[in-house]
Amino acid sequence: MKSDKNATGQIAFAVGLLAGSIATLLLTTSRKNKTQDADAPQTSRNDAAQLSTQTMPDEIRSEMLSRNSLYFESSNGMPNITNSSVLVVGLGGVGSHTAHMLARSGVKYLRLVDFDQVTLSSLNRHAVATLKDVGLPKVTVLCNHLRQICPDESRLILDPVVKMYTGDRERDGTMMDPPDGVKQWDLVIDAIDDVPTKANLISYCAKLDIRVISCMGAAGKSDPTRVHISDLRSASRDPLATAVRQRLRMLAKKEAKQSGEKITNGSGVSNGGWISCVDDDSKLAVVFSSEKVVAKLADITDEQKEEGMHNFGAVDNMRVRVLPVVGTMPAIMGQALAAMALCELGGKPFSPVGAERVGRNIRHKLYQHLRTREKKLQDKLTPTLKEGSENYTTSGTYIGAIQIDPDDVEYLMAELWKNKCAVSGSRLGTVLELYRWDMTKPATPNNLVLMSAKSAQKFEKDFEKLGDGRKGVDDECRARVEKRLRMCVLDAEDE
Repeated sequence: MKSDKNATGQIAFAVGLLAGSIATLLLTTSRKNKTQDADAPQTSRNDAAQLSTQTMPDEIRSEMLSRNSLYFESSNGMPNITNSSVLVVGLGGVGSHTAHMLARSGVKYLRLVDFDQVTLSSLNRHAVATLKDVGLPKVTVLCNHLRQICPDESRLILDPVVKMYTGDRERDGTMMDPPDGVKQWDLVIDAIDDVPTKANLISYCAKLDIRVISCMGAAGKSDPTRVHISDLRSASRDPLATAVRQRLRMLAKKEAKQSGEKITNGSGVSNGGWISCVDDDSKLAVVFSSEKVVAKLADITDEQKEEGMHNFGAVDNMRVRVLPVVGTMPAIMGQALAAMALCELGGKPFSPVGAERVGRNIRHKLYQHLRTREKKLQDKLTPTLKEGSENYTTSGTYIGAIQIDPDDVEYLMAELWKNKCAVSGSRLGTVLELYRWDMTKPATPNNLVLMSAKSAQKFEKDFEKLGDGRKGVDDECRARVEKRLRMCVLDAEDE
């Protein structure tokens, strides 16, 4: 009886092995056919999407994303990522790496926009292009590759647009419209290297309050330790960032003139309106390199001089001089874009360290000022303590020792508040101090706000007059400050 069972098991195993072999052969043949079809030039949005797909079992998809799921476990963020919609504009050396990682990490809907084709010279930095892809649209090449990573169209929706973004609604059509059934994009990734179109995209998103993460210049640089993430105004030693700031300013002044409004020469924060995105990294965050450009543009050739520079651009009004690029730099910056995007989508945002460092003397000075100010407040309000309480007054104000040390000051200044006043946007160069935001709570890192002397003076007066300094801050500013305070996590155990 036992031998019959063994024989039956061996027959079943042989049948299963044969069936598996046949299935593998059929799948291999099918993939070869798909590859041959994909090799043919594809130039339209519809053609690029015509890739055969297959349903991916839940257990396979779950295992593919298991490491990401572990990372975002504390914030329960993976469902947000796997249901997110992201628009990526520009699929060159930077954007291709960003889109590639977003797809690998589980983003559900990706609209990929680029008008250009893969060239031989772009193979040193493009994320997925190979020699056989030269001449094909970058959008098509990237979609073909991403579909191999996730062949299930219900889990990865690719929306290819082989077209140039211009900022002109008539020319762009529905390019910027969110997917059907989605109210607005979760994120827009700007990887454009042309100043006018880059500024147009940023201003469009700022006006509609769409979150943008943008990349500045990667050409002529190579030092990965100089890559930073900040607001646009803080982007230093970056010619592209400077040009984009100027262009945005020009657009804002032009619109203000047409509408009869006045725009001052101060910072964007004081002006309000969409131009405030220049100073607000919660609206527009930029990846940039503070490294000084170490390689110049290629010289104009005799042929270009003779035939006219305008005859050598890919499209009208685009740059024609060749940029020197070490392939690692756009890849690093593209991955930085993806990292920030994923962490924001997954509910686990990080607070980038600014390029500016705070000196030890400044840190110590702020710490001592805070401690002295809190001690004076404690001495003044001690007589009003509630009966039986050591820390709370009858008005609800907390008094007691500050709960930070000098090492926390740099984190608060450089990482959390980016060396600028949380209320007015004023930067180093003015007097900045740390103040308790909610006076009913102790002076902990997640309750300390960096303020300029002017903002702090008003805050203290409002505390004396209204019982709460926050009541004198406008609602939008207060929401922004409190959102930033919620990001204050000093280590993983504090989550």
